[in-house]
Amino acid sequence: MSEVDTTRRGETLLAVDGLTKAFGALKAVNGVSLDVRAGEIHAVIGPNGAGKSSLVNLITGFRAPDDGRITFAGRDITGLAAPARVRAGVARTFQISNLVTGQTALANVMLAVQARKGLSLGLWRPFASDRRVREPAEAHLGDVGLAERGDVPVGQLSHGERRQLEVAVALATGARVLLLDEPMAGLGPEDAGHMIRLLAHLKSRHGILLIEHDMDAVFQLADRISVLVYGEVLTTDAPSAVRRNPAVREAYLGDEVA
Repeated sequence: MSEVDTTRRGETLLAVDGLTKAFGALKAVNGVSLDVRAGEIHAVIGPNGAGKSSLVNLITGFRAPDDGRITFAGRDITGLAAPARVRAGVARTFQISNLVTGQTALANVMLAVQARKGLSLGLWRPFASDRRVREPAEAHLGDVGLAERGDVPVGQLSHGERRQLEVAVALATGARVLLLDEPMAGLGPEDAGHMIRLLAHLKSRHGILLIEHDMDAVFQLADRISVLVYGEVLTTDAPSAVRRNPAVREAYLGDEVA
């Protein structure tokens, strides 16, 4: 196992307050407030164009908000650049794979470990044999079920395995909060089931903000759900309450999950 976070379950790790971002006349994110707690999965759902990916970009520092505040572990990180937020403990995965395709699965995770530890790369061969980097990377691969696939080039991994690897790379940054942007995208039933089990396991050691369109996965995994519509939070509640909410069903869910 990789490192265990000793944060108390239920403790607020990440909070956004009044987050706003406009692109011209369009407010993609409009006064959004929510939080992520240790040991929980907080899902954000909503129709296409609701502002979900814009929200993740603001939280992770890929875009600057026009207004609002982001705190992590009680520290204001609103002004931090994206790399500094990763070093602080906030990591993300992407809708589109962000892996180094010319390297092996293990090498991708080792690069993340190396960056976290601030070690000099040097020549690749001594770097690859450095136990300070290799052993944590192997542990993270084991965490996501890829212990036997470390030597496989990324281009030869299945789509589901690449999704698992993206999570391993995020874990290798030392993140306490994981922001997962549609990790189920493109997965078949078997791979989706594996990802659901993986995320359920990881939440015991991390806070997770999950952006996802797969409602079966959301309702299996989430402790709380925020529904985003036109850049605003329609409601934040337990999955059972969200499922029954008439406004949510009208805006997004319809009758298929009633």
